[in-house]
This record gives sequence, C-alpha cells and structure tokens, in this order.
Amino acid sequence: MYRPVESRSFRRATLLAFGLLTVASAATLRSFSTAEARSATDVPPQVKKPARKTAKPAAKPAPKASAAAPATQGPDGKVVYSTTCAACHQATGEGVEGTYPPLANSEIVNGDEAKVVRIVLHGLTGPVEVAGETYSGMMPPWGGVLKDPELAAVLTYVRSAWGNKAAPITVSKVAAIRAATSSRTTPWTAAELATVK
Repeated sequence: MYRPVESRSFRRATLLAFGLLTVASAATLRSFSTAEARSATDVPPQVKKPARKTAKPAAKPAPKASAAAPATQGPDGKVVYSTTCAACHQATGEGVEGTYPPLANSEIVNGDEAKVVRIVLHGLTGPVEVAGETYSGMMPPWGGVLKDPELAAVLTYVRSAWGNKAAPITVSKVAAIRAATSSRTTPWTAAELATVK
C-alpha cells in the first residue's frame, strides 16, 4: 500500500518528539530522586536500640492532674523585674548612684507593703532617702501597664531578692490598694508616703 511521504515524516517526527519527551521526563524524575536521596543521606539515621528484657514490670503511668487543678501559674516576678525595673534599679538591685535608689537592703522595699505597692502603682517623684543617701530620679507609674498579679509577683520577688527578707505581697493586697487609690493621678512624694498607714 502506498503511503504518502508527508504522513511518514510526520509520524516519525511525532514519535521522535514523544521519545524525547519521555527521555526528558525520565531525566527530570531521576534528578529529583537523586536530590531526595542526597538530602536523605545528609540526615543521620536514628538508630533504635533494642529493648532489654528485664524481669521488672513496666512502670505505671503517673496519675493525671485533676480537672479542678489550675492549668496556669501566675507571672514570674523575676521576669517582670528584668523587663520593667532592671533598666533603672539594675539586675543586681543596686540602683544608680544619685538617681535611682537601690532595692537591695532598702528600708522602703523591706518596709510597709502598702507604701511600696503605692510607689509601683503610681510612681515616686522628688528626692527620696535610702540607706542614708538621697536619690532624685523619678519612678514612673506602672499601675497602668502591669496587672495586679504582675505587680504582686514583681514586688514579692524584689522583697525576697538580694538579701531582702520581707513578706510576699498578695494579689488581693495590690487590688485593694489599687481600688483605694484609683483617683490618684500624680506620683507619690516621700513626704506623702510618710503619712500613709
């Protein structure tokens, strides 16, 4: 049977194109599988050791926490201190001479909790005497920034760090003082704090 030349050359071209396409696809797949193999060899295999047979029975799982137990803890006072207080009072609680008073062995920190809570809530301005030295830096108010649990945590931390041995401050104490002084809009002075009981 007679077949035209054009149809034969067209068929050959089609078969050749199909063959090239197949070869190109195989080469592409091979390059992907080679890359995957290389990345797989970059990661060391994890070898599992066979379990030893022992005569001891398997340990019982720990009891689950009851649903009534709280899932979260309060804020960490040391973290709150390092992010809000350490810039002025230093990580060591030693303060900055003449400007920011030390918190370590401070009679204010170790003294009346009502005063120290007021200072942190509303700030402190004017000269203040600590350990026989006068400091003139201004303490900013933190009451608008820190919540009651954060204030209680940071004050409890400060009152127990660097040799301080004062009692912890509770969240309820902070909340009560915040409520009692809610109308205050200015920082305290040392003279005003002297009258607080």
